[in-house]
Amino acid sequence: MKLTTKGRYAVTAMLDLSLQTDGGRPVTIAEIAERQSLSVSYLEQLFSKLRRHGLVHSIRGPGGGYLLGCKAEDIHVARIINAVDEKVDATGCGGKENCTNSGRCLTHELWQNLSEQIHVFLEGISLADLLDNHKREESVISLRHTPKVSDELAS
Repeated sequence: MKLTTKGRYAVTAMLDLSLQTDGGRPVTIAEIAERQSLSVSYLEQLFSKLRRHGLVHSIRGPGGGYLLGCKAEDIHVARIINAVDEKVDATGCGGKENCTNSGRCLTHELWQNLSEQIHVFLEGISLADLLDNHKREESVISLRHTPKVSDELAS
């Protein structure tokens, strides 16, 4: 089982977009591509799908770009992955129950249940949750790099 680059890049791009649109300024795909080291043309394809699913909306013209299509709290990771036609499927047969020549394999139900649990997990995580985690990580990193008072006095 593997989540392909399509799903991972879509989630990464959506998180980047949500981090950059706090001021309400549209963000270009080129800006996201540069920050995340992703292909502009690949992101264009993903954003086309994300737009069709209402997860982003585009602003045309000079100063244009993309904004979130709804609140970060309302956009869940599973919805992003589904929007770009990604499937998280642990079964070897893609859920078709033709695992072996005679039909379902002995462990089909196990892998099907795992797929469902992963979907439930991803459905429980919103962009807002990812934003909060990112901001917490940034504050921890900045605390590690802030000089201590005793260090400043020694200088």
